[in-house]
Amino acid sequence: MASQRLKRGVRGAIAATAVAAAAVGVMPVPAGAQPDTASDALKKYNELAEQATKLNEELLRAEEQRDNNQKLLDQANSDLAQASQAGDQAKTDEETFRVQVDKLTEASFEGARFNQLSALLVSDSQQDFLNRMSALGVLAADNGEALDKLAGAVNAAESAKTAASDAQGRAQQATDESAKIADDIKKRQNDLNGQIDEVKTQLNRLSTPERTKLADPGEKPNIAVPSGAAGAALGFALEQIGDMYRYGATGPDLWDCSGLTSKAYASAGVTIPRTSGGQAGAGRAISRGEVGPGDLIIYNGGNHVGMAVDNGRVVHASTDGVPVKIVSLDAPGSIYAMRRIG
Repeated sequence: MASQRLKRGVRGAIAATAVAAAAVGVMPVPAGAQPDTASDALKKYNELAEQATKLNEELLRAEEQRDNNQKLLDQANSDLAQASQAGDQAKTDEETFRVQVDKLTEASFEGARFNQLSALLVSDSQQDFLNRMSALGVLAADNGEALDKLAGAVNAAESAKTAASDAQGRAQQATDESAKIADDIKKRQNDLNGQIDEVKTQLNRLSTPERTKLADPGEKPNIAVPSGAAGAALGFALEQIGDMYRYGATGPDLWDCSGLTSKAYASAGVTIPRTSGGQAGAGRAISRGEVGPGDLIIYNGGNHVGMAVDNGRVVHASTDGVPVKIVSLDAPGSIYAMRRIG
């Protein structure tokens, strides 16, 4: 309890400092939902914050693509190493079996022709004939086995060569793609940084009452969460009320929208995608009437996500400088998807 009181005290101090410095924000409100009494500065701020939120999501998706691409590159390199090793072994086997075949072939022409007629003609007795036939059978079996092994080794060598070529091609493609992704990430990061600067500049133009309202996390309600992973995730998210927003943050005291929801479910032992766009495809779709505690509500074309507290409210990390708070389920914007995890 003492640690929670300390955390709430620190959050309060941060929020107060943010108000004084005018470095606060709010989750963008759709144009149609914006109050008529809102100032032009606040409307402009909402527009800029929405653009920044979208850029943040695009950056996160590019970084996710980079991580996935690295996995492809690692797998291709691993496949290439295995194929090369298999190829080397196949070549060794091929040489070994080729030597055996050559020796058995030479043996078949030494002394006499190894066939049933020659065995009969040169045999001194019936038993000698049987012995020669038995030796002929052994030699033929050995030669057949060696030939089969040689053919298998040749095929293995060809397969290994094909696999190595394929892996090498995939590795090169992944390497080339990595360079493109790196450039894309750099561009998106620069775009996001510029947009954040615009948001903060616009914040300075807001009135003191507007800034105070934006920075207010509201009261932290005493909400009984249900059992199971969804309840545990919701409990985690509610504990972060009052924490501040930061683009790309995943805690422990700073969050972006999908960073909060993904970490909340991770705390419950469930892995979901890092981005809000990815979370729009997690779990299963539900209807508006089915929404309950712990469900994910994705907004604005997949660029924002909140977690349902109940059928009418969500807890979310909204945008730059604004604390994690509970708002009306419809407040963050246009609903894009509703998903139940687990």
